[in-house]
Amino acid sequence: MLHVGGARTALFNWLFARHQGGTFILRIEDTDRARFDPAALADITESLRWLGLDWDEGPGTRGPHEPYCQSERTEFYQYYADVLVRKRHAYRCYCAPERLDEMRKEQERSGSPPGYDRKCRDLGEDECARLDAAATPFAVRYRVPLEGMTVFTDVIRGEIAYPNAQQDDFILLKRDGFPTYHLANVVDDRLMDITHVMRGDEWIPSTPKHMLLYASLGWEAPVFAHLPIILAPGGGKLSKRHGAASVSEYRAMGYLPEALTNFIALLGWSAGADRDIVPRDEMVRLFSLEHINKTGAQFDREKLNWMNGAYLRQRTVDEVTALARPWLEKAGLVTAATRPEELRHAMGLAQARMQVLPDAVTQCRCFLSDEIPYDEDAVRKVLRKEEVREHLEALGARLGQVAEAEFTAARLEQVVQAYLAESGEPLKKVVQPLRVAVTGTTASPGIYETLAGIGRSRTLKRIEHAATRLCGGAGE
Repeated sequence: MLHVGGARTALFNWLFARHQGGTFILRIEDTDRARFDPAALADITESLRWLGLDWDEGPGTRGPHEPYCQSERTEFYQYYADVLVRKRHAYRCYCAPERLDEMRKEQERSGSPPGYDRKCRDLGEDECARLDAAATPFAVRYRVPLEGMTVFTDVIRGEIAYPNAQQDDFILLKRDGFPTYHLANVVDDRLMDITHVMRGDEWIPSTPKHMLLYASLGWEAPVFAHLPIILAPGGGKLSKRHGAASVSEYRAMGYLPEALTNFIALLGWSAGADRDIVPRDEMVRLFSLEHINKTGAQFDREKLNWMNGAYLRQRTVDEVTALARPWLEKAGLVTAATRPEELRHAMGLAQARMQVLPDAVTQCRCFLSDEIPYDEDAVRKVLRKEEVREHLEALGARLGQVAEAEFTAARLEQVVQAYLAESGEPLKKVVQPLRVAVTGTTASPGIYETLAGIGRSRTLKRIEHAATRLCGGAGE
């Protein structure tokens, strides 16, 4: 599945291509057939579309570099593997899997450095011909120079050098005829005219292998930019608990695509001037490789929630209502009998307090349901205090004199303010118990808008219930 790290990599490539007026290519690297999952492929393409990362070339499009699934391009990899063998930059390895397993176990027992022991590196032509005549399965390995250094420049990190002696004779073509990542990507980057490669920094140790392949094939390497790792809050590996979820999971949790895109764009890249909310067109205009950080970026779920709330408030009430409706229907708060104006009014009040779409259930329950749960702490700390029952009964009587047609925020404010003036009680001592009585919690939109949104009948019933069943000295 497409996780946040892969989504950020795709986003940075997309932003760079759009900023430069270039071409963004989606290539499906599916040559590991044992791990291929059609559902994951569908998730990747659907998640990218949901995020708004449209591709110029890729699956579902016709283009000059098709096909775009590597499993359909094996003839190219086999051809260039043969080229490398003929040039003696690569060789056929006839070692059976059983021998390789035993070799690795022996290296572990002896504490030797892991890696292929190069048994087939210098097989003579006659021996190779004999093995080929016997149809002995083989892989193709790259012949890494035994001395010297492989040096490359990373746009983000500068010059990086690896001793060749620390490189293994890595596999280019597996025994099943499918390529490894190393060969397939080098060949495809060349054949697809790729100029810039942005990928996670876990691929830095593989880049010397790719540089060797480019040089052996006489090709110029693309520009490399290895992106910083995404860290958990406080540092360390990002786990599922901290936010290492797939894009489709964030979608199911009620996040907006523009909010998630904005958030992951700032994981390792800065728009300048400590900006947090950055519209998509602004990202495209401002994006540059020079503003990508070297150090890992921390995934802050609270910031994502805040950002999603900010984007929700940029939408119209009708848009948020449509987006939240599936959660409201699942909770039984919206049915065929729900009046559109009642739902719209409830969402208008809830929108300002929402961070993710499922928050609509919590925020709208007091407006759309006859029955509400009461927070135990709120009941204990607010409704159990002295004189609360007396205040609620008095307010209930006064609100009961307001006609249905006049049950508006402005009229209700007059009623409550008149009671406060007569009783001499402070606002908080009267209004907070009223809020808990009608919503079940200590937090809600403005009390007068809340009362009007709940409606006359429900308001009076809840005040009576709280006064007779929940307040100090009441029954139950």
